[in-house]
Amino acid sequence: ADVNIDMVGRRDEFHTESNDYVYLIGSNYLSTDLYNVCEEVNAKYIHTNLDYKFNDKKDKNRYYYRSDHYNFAKNGVPAVFLFNGVHADYHKETDEVEKIEFDALTKRTQLAFAIAWEIANRKDKLVVDKSDGK
Repeated sequence: ADVNIDMVGRRDEFHTESNDYVYLIGSNYLSTDLYNVCEEVNAKYIHTNLDYKFNDKKDKNRYYYRSDHYNFAKNGVPAVFLFNGVHADYHKETDEVEKIEFDALTKRTQLAFAIAWEIANRKDKLVVDKSDGK
């Protein structure tokens, strides 16, 4: 499996009141197991809001197709993309380290670690039970 994190230290326009969220994209496209692992480790350890707003492959932003995890998914490897959404400094030189919300960054990276840890320590591989990776 691939656990991809990209842009996980800020918040977007849809979460101005709280940074206690992360977008999950693709966890259910190839493997029900991967989706369940994400949900279960979050409920057990992290307790953040898992937002599936951009999980639709037909989403106009096409985030599923725009990051490193996609090359795994299109080749049948279950993948999940953790993402904070875009912000005003997206792909600009004004995206500076002092704008990172380290509490959010910490929680999101802990979630990514917990997902990877759970997958690595399972008795069985994640079952690929869907063919929606492309």
